[in-house]
Amino acid sequence: MRAAALYGILGPLSLSLAIGALLATPATGRPLAASTARAATTATASNRSAPAPAGAAGAPLTGPVSPTAPSASAAPVAPAAPAWSSWSGSPASVATAAAPPGDAAAARGVALAARRAAERGIGFRRCPRAEALTAPITCGKVSVPLDYARPGGKRIALTVSRIRATGPKARRQGALVYNPGGPGASGMAFPGYAAEVAFRRVAAAYDFVGYAPRGVGRSAPLSCQRPSAYAKAPTSSPPHPTAAFKRRLVARARAYVRGCVRRAGRALAHYTTLNNARDLEVLRAALGQRRLTFVGASYGTYYGAVYATLFPGRVRRMVFDSVVNPAPWRIWYRDNLDQSVSFERRWRDWRRWVARHHAVYHLGTTEHRVLASYEKARRRLGHKAAGGVVGTAQLQSAFLRTGYNDAYWDPAARALAAYLHGDPEPLIALAAPDPAQAADDENGNAVYTAVECNDAPWPRTWAAWNRDNTALARRAPFETWDNVAMNLPCAFWPLKPGRPLDVGNLEAVGPRTGRVALPPVLLLSAERDAATPYAGAKELWHRLPGSSLVTERKAGTHGVWGGPNDCVNRHVDTYLLTGRTPGRSASCAPRPEPAPLPAPAPLPDSGKQPAAIPGTP
Repeated sequence: MRAAALYGILGPLSLSLAIGALLATPATGRPLAASTARAATTATASNRSAPAPAGAAGAPLTGPVSPTAPSASAAPVAPAAPAWSSWSGSPASVATAAAPPGDAAAARGVALAARRAAERGIGFRRCPRAEALTAPITCGKVSVPLDYARPGGKRIALTVSRIRATGPKARRQGALVYNPGGPGASGMAFPGYAAEVAFRRVAAAYDFVGYAPRGVGRSAPLSCQRPSAYAKAPTSSPPHPTAAFKRRLVARARAYVRGCVRRAGRALAHYTTLNNARDLEVLRAALGQRRLTFVGASYGTYYGAVYATLFPGRVRRMVFDSVVNPAPWRIWYRDNLDQSVSFERRWRDWRRWVARHHAVYHLGTTEHRVLASYEKARRRLGHKAAGGVVGTAQLQSAFLRTGYNDAYWDPAARALAAYLHGDPEPLIALAAPDPAQAADDENGNAVYTAVECNDAPWPRTWAAWNRDNTALARRAPFETWDNVAMNLPCAFWPLKPGRPLDVGNLEAVGPRTGRVALPPVLLLSAERDAATPYAGAKELWHRLPGSSLVTERKAGTHGVWGGPNDCVNRHVDTYLLTGRTPGRSASCAPRPEPAPLPAPAPLPDSGKQPAAIPGTP
């Protein structure tokens, strides 16, 4: 999935873009996963990601769980997603493949690695300069097997960051581990949020712990191409590509895959959601925690849910913010198709908002006229790139961020208006890739690609991709083909795909004997979230008995914890501090709609804006 770079990049599913997921951002507007404003330029959906704390239509369940549905007033059901019939991976065919391959050997490897990690702990000390983290934040490493089925083989080191709880020792509750999503986003910056007002109550009780998952940042970094090639600009992004353009997409996707294989070798097979969940279990042990307290955003909700299914007895409390649809038959191809549909809806939300403020932006009095203004800019950039670096692909990536975070609504409208009136500088500032971020962006995209391609089966013929997405682009042109470009390497992936875990089905991972029930977990979702559609939260809510779903009504910002919605923040604080949930479901009124600013403001630091989309000419 193409997602915002860093908050949940579910790549996107586009789960993200370069990180298959944008990050959701907390109230500060700073991204958890990046140290600079441009770091949010990559992401994925289904699963890509969401910055510091802050799916698709649900399909029939295959597991034994069938909790009572909430009342209509508590949590409305999203409209059913379209059926993607051209691909043969049906719910029925996936349902029988619930247990991950090699699970018995890997389970023994995890247990051994966790015991060793508990004995060694983590030697926290001053953070390396490369992390751009200052005291009192400290950093360390935890060693994990590259292949859990062979725990005595090659090991890799994951980087970890921590800031101690600020409250009295008698009130401290251990470590709170955070992941912003992706796949491909780093949570190393998370401890820096402890000082923010929205997080202070929780930071008084918990050590804030962030880390870079395998392949990300300095955790055995993965790469598939030269950063300069990844960040090439300007590039083009037609909503309805020609046959020649599509041939170039295919050629570049194949070339990208060859780069992944050449650079990573045999290690490439071990970048998976299952291994991310296993790494989290080793990290728990290394931190000296008997049970895990975890907050995951965007893609982080998916591998957090996988962790909860594999290790239910190790869960203390979990918050899943902006939930990926975990249904096995939706991982990841259908999640990405559904994401393209939901981004189209959110794109209309932005255009309608701009039209209501025509007196400020002069871009049109209706959403159709605003779209005409955007198309005018797109055509102009197709003839001549702004500043020599902003082409139609950079334009689309920049405006895709309006679907991730309301904070981009005013900057995007101002930039578009200025460009059409002869001043390209605001658009260049908004959309031009930052060369200083190229290496991080390429790294995030490589991890996104490897995880999503390894996790599950994808259509293996270009004909299936072309048929599905040509039809989809007729009603959802804004994101569809960029999402294809992001994920198309999976059509040519040389490794045998995994089988997605049947999340919530404990019978799928082992006998019931000796297993303990999963404690209540808290789910957060905005009804109009584009990167992780609301139906995904409903799906996970049904799959996890005892879970509680908090819905931000009529809102669409990806990542809600730590934002301006006090109702959501109170529910999270109460749960993390006391373990109490608001029952099966609760609703919060939407955050205030953005207002045009009297003058241009600094751009927020998170959002989805890949430096370049792999496979695009």
